[in-house]
Amino acid sequence: MIIVSACLAGVNCRYDGKNSANEKIIKLIKEGKAILVCPEQLAGMTTPREPIEIKNGKIINKKGEDFTEKLIFGCSEALKIAKLYCCEKAILKSRSPTCGCGKIYDGIFTGKLIAGDGLFAKMLKENDVEVISEEEI
Repeated sequence: MIIVSACLAGVNCRYDGKNSANEKIIKLIKEGKAILVCPEQLAGMTTPREPIEIKNGKIINKKGEDFTEKLIFGCSEALKIAKLYCCEKAILKSRSPTCGCGKIYDGIFTGKLIAGDGLFAKMLKENDVEVISEEEI
């Protein structure tokens, strides 16, 4: 089973209230090969919401509010779902502070990318789940 970012399945759960629907992801779900999850919604964050980024190990929004603890909870719940479904692979939204794989935003809201993983992507990797972004499928 593959776990995927809900926004890639067409769920309007991105920070801007929109989605990043990907037809390949939607097909995997319809075929019963993938399940969707949004760690940010599991964290209780609203949609839409202020953008968040990782800075000095903390997850903050543009106003400087700290969402680290909420997102640790949301990502932990998403990880439980991945484990329940015995997911060995994940396809996650690129550049996201929760789902980003390999590259994330710089933490100061400039739009610049840096090397790194989002919190959920990191948790999955630590639990031996292969993680790729939608850009790699």
